[in-house]
Amino acid sequence: MAKPNKTILKWAGSKVRIIEQLRPHLPKARRLVEPFAGSCAVMMNTDYERYLIADVNQDLIDMYLVIARDPDTIYSIGFEKLILSIQNDSKTYYGTRDAFNKRHKSKYDQAWFFLYLNRLCYNGLCRYNKKGEFNVPYGKYKNPYFPEKEIISFIDRAKNADIVCLEWQDTLSLVDFDDGVYCDPPYMGSGFTQYHTAGFSDADHEALAIALKDINDIQGNSITVSNSPEATELYADLGFTIHEIDAPRTISAKGNRKPAKEIIAVLEGVK
Repeated sequence: MAKPNKTILKWAGSKVRIIEQLRPHLPKARRLVEPFAGSCAVMMNTDYERYLIADVNQDLIDMYLVIARDPDTIYSIGFEKLILSIQNDSKTYYGTRDAFNKRHKSKYDQAWFFLYLNRLCYNGLCRYNKKGEFNVPYGKYKNPYFPEKEIISFIDRAKNADIVCLEWQDTLSLVDFDDGVYCDPPYMGSGFTQYHTAGFSDADHEALAIALKDINDIQGNSITVSNSPEATELYADLGFTIHEIDAPRTISAKGNRKPAKEIIAVLEGVK
């Protein structure tokens, strides 16, 4: 079996490690709508005709748009790869983080800052404080990896994608009758919800689940959701079929790297 395609970013909860378990439960559709794009692991490892890739994190989406749409991206890879290798120190990291948070640079510069921070920050976390400032500390990696192959692969796959910065509610409003929907929200009870200043509460989880059920009832779209076991009752009560899987931990919990339980909740489409 071929190895799954890796992603540009290191990402908490990336679906690369479980893509073979997830793939059979993904919607069968012409276009896949993802309101929580994250690392784009699903787009990088599936072959839908079209994608609607959305996320509320403006920095994340701006980076994807620069990489996918800027004709100079491919020529910058070598330079940025060099910068990552020779400026791997705490002084440069925190200086770059401060410059990134001041947001005085162009979207092009901000995109590469974001990638630099992701590759050198602790555990590849994406976390902000209430002021909207990226606040993950330096990760002290000896040999950081620059995702050159992943960037080139992303550019190719993004040709079939519309990439937008939207709240999940607005993204779901764009779902057409023949679309499939895959949602990978911050997991219920995970603690890793501050990838955007608004966070994601239990009330948000309930609102999302009900909205997805409504879309299935009204339009007949196939729906797939990844979440933690804490969300089992919520989705089961709405009629979702629940599949439980073991997923490798991408962030250690007090040194514990044993597999964690996850659920895949599915509503079949109505033709």
